[in-house]
Amino acid sequence: MQVSGDFPSRVKIVEVGPRDGLQNISQVLPVETRVALVDKLTEAGLRHIEVGSFVSPKRVPAMADSDKVFKAIKRKPGIIYSALTPNLRGFEDALAAGANEVAVFCSASEGFSRHNINCSIAESINRFNPVIEQAQKAGIPVRGYLSCVMGCPYDGDVPVAQVADLSQALIDIGCYEVSLGDTLGIGTPLQAKAVVTNVAEKVPIAKIAAHFHDTHGQALANLYAVMEEGVAIIDAAVGGLGGCPYAPGASGNVPTEKVLYMLQGMGIKTGVNAQYLKTVVQFVKSYR
Repeated sequence: MQVSGDFPSRVKIVEVGPRDGLQNISQVLPVETRVALVDKLTEAGLRHIEVGSFVSPKRVPAMADSDKVFKAIKRKPGIIYSALTPNLRGFEDALAAGANEVAVFCSASEGFSRHNINCSIAESINRFNPVIEQAQKAGIPVRGYLSCVMGCPYDGDVPVAQVADLSQALIDIGCYEVSLGDTLGIGTPLQAKAVVTNVAEKVPIAKIAAHFHDTHGQALANLYAVMEEGVAIIDAAVGGLGGCPYAPGASGNVPTEKVLYMLQGMGIKTGVNAQYLKTVVQFVKSYR
């Protein structure tokens, strides 16, 4: 069934399972398993896969040896294999490992910023400047993540004007798009719509992505609401993997397979093979 209205005809799915999905599971998976996951996602037709992150393994043990994962995966032309890089050292390591895109992240709330990366929002953005400078020299695109856009475990409500200003700041310093994260998974459709419409006053809608966790089962409804506003980029994790070690109570990301089912029902194209993706879901079930 084709839905009428202003919905996008095609949606880009950014698969975050191998990084955001695995970073908070109870067991640290061997490199071989992480490589197998990325390879299966590649075969499923995902064209943007977040492979790992280059952070201190003391803070995020599950992301240790991301360089080995990058070097072992079976790459296909035209597919983005990205890495989260919080600082210049992380970027240099990601570049050496073969990442063809990197991401930086900051919080929309001061409390979460302090707990997550031990600095203020302003300080975190300043840290990105050398990363983006070197990425531009190397011809590597930089994606921006903005967390806690619909609420913070430490500060409570987050003003939408603040979310809009920070989204613009990320674009202004050189990020090609900004991913709006409902890190706690507490947002509801009208709230999600309000956040996006406010951000869209300062950032082109084509540069806005939705990264919604599914704590209260609202993620798909929230995605539907923001797609009505023109959002055509969705972050998701196969099998609903995920959570955040610095966001107590947050559940996993919205499952890629459920997003795909909804989009197919709406006649929206993704390029992902739904049948093959089912085998990937089975593969990750034992790691949730």
